Amino acid sequence: MTDTLLESTPLAIDEAAADRIFRTARTTSQWSDAEVSDARLEAAWDLAKLGPTAMNTLPLRWLVVRSPEAKQRLVAHMADGNKPKVEAAPVSLVLAADPAFHEHLDELFPVYPGIREQLAPAAEQRGDMARFNALIQAGYVIVALRAVGLAAGPMNGMDTAGIDAEFFGESGWQSLMVVNVGEAEGEGSPYPRNPRLSFEQVAEVL
Repeated sequence: MTDTLLESTPLAIDEAAADRIFRTARTTSQWSDAEVSDARLEAAWDLAKLGPTAMNTLPLRWLVVRSPEAKQRLVAHMADGNKPKVEAAPVSLVLAADPAFHEHLDELFPVYPGIREQLAPAAEQRGDMARFNALIQAGYVIVALRAVGLAAGPMNGMDTAGIDAEFFGESGWQSLMVVNVGEAEGEGSPYPRNPRLSFEQVAEVL
Protein backbone atom coordinates (compact mmCIF):
# COMPACT_ATOMS: atom_id res chain seq x y z
CA MET A 1 0.00 0.00 0.00
CA THR A 2 1.48 3.35 -1.03
CA ASP A 3 1.98 6.20 1.40
CA THR A 4 -0.25 8.38 -0.79
CA LEU A 5 -3.20 5.98 -0.50
CA LEU A 6 -2.72 5.61 3.25
CA GLU A 7 -2.79 9.40 3.59
CA SER A 8 -6.07 9.67 1.66
CA THR A 9 -8.01 6.89 3.41
CA PRO A 10 -7.74 4.89 6.63
CA LEU A 11 -8.16 1.69 4.62
CA ALA A 12 -5.18 -0.56 3.95
CA ILE A 13 -7.02 -2.30 1.07
CA ASP A 14 -8.23 -0.71 -2.13
CA GLU A 15 -11.76 0.61 -2.53
CA ALA A 16 -12.82 -2.20 -4.88
CA ALA A 17 -11.87 -4.82 -2.30
CA ALA A 18 -13.71 -2.93 0.45
CA ASP A 19 -16.78 -2.77 -1.77
CA ARG A 20 -16.68 -6.48 -2.64
CA ILE A 21 -16.19 -7.67 0.91
CA PHE A 22 -18.37 -5.20 2.80
CA ARG A 23 -19.98 -2.16 1.18
CA THR A 24 -21.88 -3.68 -1.74
CA ALA A 25 -22.00 -7.30 -0.51
CA ARG A 26 -25.45 -8.40 0.60
CA THR A 27 -27.02 -11.35 2.36
CA THR A 28 -28.12 -13.15 -0.78
CA SER A 29 -31.24 -15.10 -1.69
CA GLN A 30 -31.33 -14.59 -5.48
CA TRP A 31 -28.77 -16.62 -7.43
CA SER A 32 -27.37 -16.90 -10.93
CA ASP A 33 -26.92 -20.28 -12.61
CA ALA A 34 -23.13 -20.13 -12.21
CA GLU A 35 -21.51 -23.25 -10.81
CA VAL A 36 -19.82 -23.17 -7.41
CA SER A 37 -16.80 -25.44 -7.72
CA ASP A 38 -14.96 -27.16 -4.90
CA ALA A 39 -11.90 -25.20 -6.00
CA ARG A 40 -13.61 -21.89 -5.20
CA LEU A 41 -14.80 -23.17 -1.84
CA GLU A 42 -11.28 -24.37 -1.07
CA ALA A 43 -9.91 -20.95 -2.01
CA ALA A 44 -12.30 -19.37 0.49
CA TRP A 45 -11.24 -21.83 3.19
CA ASP A 46 -7.58 -21.13 2.48
CA LEU A 47 -8.28 -17.52 3.46
CA ALA A 48 -10.66 -18.17 6.34
CA LYS A 49 -8.40 -20.69 8.06
CA LEU A 50 -5.80 -17.99 8.67
CA GLY A 51 -8.09 -16.01 10.99
CA PRO A 52 -7.21 -16.36 14.69
CA THR A 53 -8.81 -18.88 17.01
CA ALA A 54 -7.90 -19.74 20.61
CA MET A 55 -4.80 -21.96 20.59
CA ASN A 56 -5.25 -22.31 16.81
CA THR A 57 -8.02 -24.82 17.51
CA LEU A 58 -9.76 -24.42 14.12
CA PRO A 59 -12.92 -26.27 15.24
CA LEU A 60 -15.12 -25.21 12.30
CA ARG A 61 -16.24 -27.97 9.93
CA TRP A 62 -18.12 -27.73 6.62
CA LEU A 63 -20.72 -29.98 5.10
CA VAL A 64 -21.00 -29.01 1.43
CA VAL A 65 -24.54 -29.77 0.26
CA ARG A 66 -24.81 -29.69 -3.52
CA SER A 67 -26.69 -32.70 -4.92
CA PRO A 68 -30.50 -32.61 -5.16
CA GLU A 69 -30.74 -35.63 -2.87
CA ALA A 70 -28.57 -34.04 -0.18
CA LYS A 71 -30.47 -30.76 -0.55
CA GLN A 72 -33.77 -32.48 0.22
CA ARG A 73 -32.28 -34.14 3.29
CA LEU A 74 -31.21 -30.71 4.51
CA VAL A 75 -34.45 -28.96 3.52
CA ALA A 76 -36.41 -31.36 5.73
CA HIS A 77 -34.75 -29.80 8.79
CA MET A 78 -35.02 -26.13 7.80
CA ALA A 79 -37.67 -23.71 9.06
CA ASP A 80 -40.47 -23.27 6.54
CA GLY A 81 -39.30 -19.82 5.48
CA ASN A 82 -35.80 -21.11 4.79
CA LYS A 83 -36.72 -24.24 2.83
CA PRO A 84 -37.04 -22.46 -0.55
CA LYS A 85 -33.81 -20.55 0.09
CA VAL A 86 -31.86 -23.80 0.44
CA GLU A 87 -33.60 -25.28 -2.61
CA ALA A 88 -32.72 -22.25 -4.74
CA ALA A 89 -29.06 -21.91 -3.77
CA PRO A 90 -26.37 -23.55 -5.93
CA VAL A 91 -24.62 -24.84 -2.78
CA SER A 92 -25.50 -24.81 0.91
CA LEU A 93 -22.84 -25.12 3.60
CA VAL A 94 -23.73 -26.52 6.98
CA LEU A 95 -21.17 -24.91 9.26
CA ALA A 96 -20.56 -26.98 12.37
CA ALA A 97 -18.34 -27.13 15.44
CA ASP A 98 -16.21 -30.19 16.09
CA PRO A 99 -15.91 -30.92 19.84
CA ALA A 100 -13.09 -33.35 18.99
CA PHE A 101 -10.91 -30.52 17.68
CA HIS A 102 -8.32 -31.41 20.31
CA GLU A 103 -7.29 -34.46 18.28
CA HIS A 104 -5.45 -32.09 15.91
CA LEU A 105 -3.72 -29.93 18.52
CA ASP A 106 -0.38 -31.76 18.44
CA GLU A 107 -0.12 -30.49 14.87
CA LEU A 108 -1.93 -27.17 15.21
CA PHE A 109 -0.54 -25.99 18.56
CA PRO A 110 2.86 -27.62 19.03
CA VAL A 111 4.03 -24.87 21.41
CA TYR A 112 1.91 -26.49 24.15
CA PRO A 113 2.96 -30.15 24.38
CA GLY A 114 0.34 -32.31 26.05
CA ILE A 115 -2.64 -30.02 25.42
CA ARG A 116 -4.44 -32.75 23.44
CA GLU A 117 -4.24 -35.14 26.38
CA GLN A 118 -5.20 -32.38 28.82
CA LEU A 119 -8.40 -31.55 26.93
CA ALA A 120 -9.39 -35.14 26.12
CA PRO A 121 -11.42 -35.71 29.33
CA ALA A 122 -12.80 -32.14 29.45
CA ALA A 123 -15.84 -32.64 27.20
CA GLU A 124 -17.82 -29.64 28.49
CA GLN A 125 -14.86 -27.28 28.14
CA ARG A 126 -14.14 -28.57 24.65
CA GLY A 127 -17.77 -28.10 23.65
CA ASP A 128 -17.74 -24.47 24.77
CA MET A 129 -14.40 -23.83 23.06
CA ALA A 130 -15.55 -25.49 19.86
CA ARG A 131 -18.75 -23.46 19.61
CA PHE A 132 -17.16 -20.11 20.47
CA ASN A 133 -14.25 -20.44 18.08
CA ALA A 134 -16.27 -22.03 15.28
CA LEU A 135 -18.69 -19.09 15.37
CA ILE A 136 -15.73 -16.72 15.05
CA GLN A 137 -14.55 -18.77 12.08
CA ALA A 138 -18.00 -18.65 10.50
CA GLY A 139 -17.61 -14.87 10.25
CA TYR A 140 -14.25 -15.34 8.54
CA VAL A 141 -15.86 -17.76 6.09
CA ILE A 142 -18.53 -15.29 5.02
CA VAL A 143 -15.91 -12.62 4.35
CA ALA A 144 -13.65 -15.14 2.57
CA LEU A 145 -16.50 -16.30 0.31
CA ARG A 146 -17.03 -12.70 -0.73
CA ALA A 147 -13.30 -12.27 -1.31
CA VAL A 148 -13.31 -15.10 -3.89
CA GLY A 149 -16.28 -13.59 -5.72
CA LEU A 150 -19.09 -15.58 -4.15
CA ALA A 151 -22.14 -14.34 -2.28
CA ALA A 152 -23.39 -15.76 1.01
CA GLY A 153 -26.79 -16.13 2.63
CA PRO A 154 -26.29 -17.21 6.25
CA MET A 155 -29.29 -18.59 8.17
CA ASN A 156 -29.97 -20.25 11.50
CA GLY A 157 -33.68 -21.05 11.24
CA MET A 158 -33.30 -24.83 11.40
CA ASP A 159 -33.60 -27.92 13.56
CA THR A 160 -29.97 -28.31 14.62
CA ALA A 161 -30.61 -31.57 16.47
CA GLY A 162 -32.29 -32.99 13.39
CA ILE A 163 -29.41 -31.91 11.15
CA ASP A 164 -26.88 -33.39 13.55
CA ALA A 165 -28.73 -36.71 13.59
CA GLU A 166 -29.15 -36.68 9.81
CA PHE A 167 -25.58 -35.85 8.87
CA PHE A 168 -23.26 -35.95 11.88
CA GLY A 169 -24.18 -39.11 13.75
CA GLU A 170 -20.69 -40.57 13.31
CA SER A 171 -18.52 -37.44 13.40
CA GLY A 172 -20.17 -35.77 16.39
CA TRP A 173 -20.06 -32.39 14.68
CA GLN A 174 -22.63 -29.87 15.97
CA SER A 175 -24.37 -27.67 13.42
CA LEU A 176 -24.33 -23.91 13.93
CA MET A 177 -25.80 -22.37 10.78
CA VAL A 178 -26.46 -22.89 7.11
CA VAL A 179 -24.81 -20.58 4.58
CA ASN A 180 -26.20 -20.60 1.05
CA VAL A 181 -23.46 -19.88 -1.48
CA GLY A 182 -23.29 -18.89 -5.13
CA GLU A 183 -23.03 -15.90 -7.43
CA ALA A 184 -25.68 -13.29 -6.81
CA GLU A 185 -28.30 -12.49 -9.41
CA GLY A 186 -28.25 -8.71 -9.62
CA GLU A 187 -27.96 -7.31 -6.10
CA GLY A 188 -28.92 -10.70 -4.66
CA SER A 189 -31.85 -9.33 -2.67
CA PRO A 190 -35.10 -7.53 -3.51
CA TYR A 191 -34.80 -5.45 -0.33
CA PRO A 192 -32.78 -2.28 0.28
CA ARG A 193 -29.91 -2.48 2.74
CA ASN A 194 -31.06 -1.84 6.29
CA PRO A 195 -29.44 0.92 8.36
CA ARG A 196 -26.34 0.23 10.44
CA LEU A 197 -25.23 1.75 13.74
CA SER A 198 -22.46 4.34 13.66
CA PHE A 199 -19.11 4.02 15.41
CA GLU A 200 -20.29 6.56 17.97
CA GLN A 201 -23.34 4.39 18.77
CA VAL A 202 -21.37 1.21 19.42
CA ALA A 203 -18.01 2.33 20.80
CA GLU A 204 -16.90 3.73 24.12
CA VAL A 205 -13.42 5.20 23.99
CA LEU A 206 -11.62 5.57 27.31
